[in-house]
Amino acid sequence: MIKISIYEDNSRLSQLLSLMIENTEGFELMACHENCLEALQNTRTERPDVIVMDIDMPHRSGIDGVVEIKSHFPHIKIIMHTVFDGNEHLFDCLSKGADGYILKKDSSTRLIQAIKEVNEGGAPMSPFIANKVLQSFRKQPVTDDFNLTDREIEVLTYLAKGFSYRMISIELNISVETVRRHIKNTYQKLHVQCGPEAVAKAIRSGIINS
Repeated sequence: MIKISIYEDNSRLSQLLSLMIENTEGFELMACHENCLEALQNTRTERPDVIVMDIDMPHRSGIDGVVEIKSHFPHIKIIMHTVFDGNEHLFDCLSKGADGYILKKDSSTRLIQAIKEVNEGGAPMSPFIANKVLQSFRKQPVTDDFNLTDREIEVLTYLAKGFSYRMISIELNISVETVRRHIKNTYQKLHVQCGPEAVAKAIRSGIINS
C-alpha cells in the first residue's frame, strides 16, 4: 500500500485528486492540505511514502515545503504537480530535492503512474519537462572525468530507459539495495541530485547513448 499526502490549494482539483487516489488499488490517501505551512508536522503525523506537492500555494511556496520535508525525511518521495513549465521553477525544485515533476495539463493517469514510478525508485517527469532537462545539460560543457564503474554505467543505462530500481535489480540479478547503492554513488560522481539529471549528464558526456 502506497501512502500519499496531497498539497493543493485548488479545492476542485484537490477533490479530483483525492477521488482518483482513493479509487486506485494499492493507494491510501493520508490527507489533503491547501497549503504547506505545517508541512513538517503533517509529515510527522501522516508518514506518507509519496507527497504530491503544488508549487504556487498561499502563504508559502511548495518549494519551501520540499526543502523542509526533505531536510527531516529525505526518504519520502515528493512529486511536484504544477502548471509551471519554465526552467526557473523546474531546476529550483530539482536542486531542492524533488523526486519528480508532473505538469497539471497532463492526464490524471500520468500522475497515478508517476506515483507508482517514484515509489519504486524512479524519477518521473512529464515528457516536455524531461526534454527541458536533457536540453539544458546537453548545452553545458563536459570537463569532468567521472570514473563510473562498468556496473554503475550499466545501472544508469537502464535508468535512462525508464526502468525502476526493482526492474533494474531483476534485469541485472542484483538486490534493490545494491541498485540504490550504485545510483547513490553515480549521483555523487556526476554531482547531480536526481535521476533525470544523472541521465542527462551521462548522455551529454557520452557515458551512455541517448
